[in-house]
Amino acid sequence: MVDTMALLRAFIRTARMVKNTSRLAAGLPADDEVLLDAPDERLAPALVAAARGEYDIAAKLLAATREAAEWENRDRYARRLAVFARTRDGWLQTWQSESPHDPDALLVKAELAVRRWWESPARAELLREVGPLIGAAAEGDPRDPVPWRIALDHARGTNAGHTEFEKLWTEAVRRSPHHYGCHVAALKYLSAAWYGSHRECFDFAERAAQDALPGSLVQALPVRAAFAYLTEGGRAVIPRERLDEAADLAIAVSAAYASADPWPAEVRNLLTYVLIRLERWQDALDQLRLIGPYATSFPWDRVSDDPLGQFLELRDGVRLEVASIIPLHPRSERGGRARSGDH
Repeated sequence: MVDTMALLRAFIRTARMVKNTSRLAAGLPADDEVLLDAPDERLAPALVAAARGEYDIAAKLLAATREAAEWENRDRYARRLAVFARTRDGWLQTWQSESPHDPDALLVKAELAVRRWWESPARAELLREVGPLIGAAAEGDPRDPVPWRIALDHARGTNAGHTEFEKLWTEAVRRSPHHYGCHVAALKYLSAAWYGSHRECFDFAERAAQDALPGSLVQALPVRAAFAYLTEGGRAVIPRERLDEAADLAIAVSAAYASADPWPAEVRNLLTYVLIRLERWQDALDQLRLIGPYATSFPWDRVSDDPLGQFLELRDGVRLEVASIIPLHPRSERGGRARSGDH
């Protein structure tokens, strides 16, 4: 016999989706308006100039971040410029030949070298040859924590032990105790996929979040630990409430920034992934609205070769999930408890 109640529940779910999905698109940009890893207004001109083979704007941008001690921006811009240089590095080669001791050129060169060898089967051996480049970047400006973030990534790739890692970590936080990039690099080293465990990863992230400055992205570090746990698996069992607490903390951090702000975009994308895995659909939709047009490759490139397509597909899926749980009858939406037949 056909399960009448199951058919009824399926019908109601479909009716809710048809009714609610279109209005849940409010606040979400159209698919063709969403950009992947869009640069901010300071970085964009540097990338355009680099595409023409010119390095002057990139040099001025990184010099400005160094002189003003904008270490978070400096780290982000150096990464993006190095990513660009992986496929088009003529501008960087010219910069290096004309200013071989420029601390900003040295920084991009060190970041690029680590990225180039990271996927090689001989990664550890090849990365050891990069050590002097990182040392030169660190000597370029002794105040700069970014070379030490690169050194932490380098340590992970060269199978450095915990003693060496601790030395590098000490140097990094001595220069900038709350630097987000250095904390992320340390978290990766301590993850179960590398040289730590899920519990060690969570403990580090939660301590760092507690000590972080108000509004700092370091406060969202536990959601990175949650992402690692959800994607890497392992024998350790992290309680659901600890995952939810990590997500709740990241939601609070996200709320401190304006919507459609490129600065917290990666954290918001990461948070959205975790919320989807936790089946917290309404919270995920809220973050998608805050993300606006700023999709980021991470974390979607960890689960798909088409990160933008994955982002857009999951965005539609979240809308459908939220639509399916909105009460069908208007009187249920006005207040009071919905009737059991509506679930």
